[in-house]
Amino acid sequence: MVLIRRTEERLRDDFHAGKLPGGVHLYIGQEAVAAGVCAHLNDTDRIASTHRGHGHFLAKGGDPHSMVAEIYARDSGICKGMGGSMHVADFSKGIIGANGIVGGGLAITAGAAFAAQLERKGQVAVCFFGDGAANQGVFMETLNISVLWKLPMIFVCEHNCYSEFSPSDTVTAGEIVNRARAFDIPAVVVDGNNAVEVWQASASAVTRARNAEGPSFIEAKTYRVYGHNEGEVYWLTGKYRDDDEIEPWRLRDPIERLGSYMLENNACTQADIDAIDKEVVSLVEAAAAAAAAADPADPDLVHDLMFSGQQP
Repeated sequence: MVLIRRTEERLRDDFHAGKLPGGVHLYIGQEAVAAGVCAHLNDTDRIASTHRGHGHFLAKGGDPHSMVAEIYARDSGICKGMGGSMHVADFSKGIIGANGIVGGGLAITAGAAFAAQLERKGQVAVCFFGDGAANQGVFMETLNISVLWKLPMIFVCEHNCYSEFSPSDTVTAGEIVNRARAFDIPAVVVDGNNAVEVWQASASAVTRARNAEGPSFIEAKTYRVYGHNEGEVYWLTGKYRDDDEIEPWRLRDPIERLGSYMLENNACTQADIDAIDKEVVSLVEAAAAAAAAADPADPDLVHDLMFSGQQP
């Protein structure tokens, strides 16, 4: 969780300093969801992500150096600098890709779950998606097929209260979790800022999937502390939310809450927590420095990205 937070903070600062070639959608405030779920997964399990996908990539074991270099559009990036912030992927870690299309990961994850079912090795597939994606038609289609085929799939809806610039309650009717229950999928709502609660719910869902008992659904209530995109402050006219709304969620910071829980239960000391933060900051600084010094992405790669040998 600290690695996700410090990486996102560095990318935030680098964006505003003009060091990145494009915008970034920050995962700050939602770290407990990715960490709590991915703690149960291994490299052969697969996840699909969203345009806000840095946290999922890192929680699943993706290399911070390769991810930061990708966001810098460097040839040392995980996708050779050609995917950028919204398309980080690493098949060797079971990260089948972040996706710039809202809801785009749902059907892809169903395919990964079907592959896992055919392989019969106990793998699972997890789709992270937002409350906005729950309004896409593919959401219903994927719920339906996952039940009919009893797929080892876990739906993780990160309900962060906003669909881009629209408050969720202005664009989403009813409770999202009830949409899964309509298909008889075991479904729970958890505090997405409580890592332990997310971890416990995920444990049950992963066990069901590994035992070939079908899909599960987790709605994690959380909050997008930063904007939809860091670049919005430069072109968005007006404000769509007030600081009075954001501040209570800052006080529910998932990292601070987990740290307090660990200290209260004698799982670690403050010195341990400080050491983790120091180590992570050093790692992130090294990743950023390496990315800044790397060669830019090779534009000629574009001719072979979709089809081989497409030189003009």
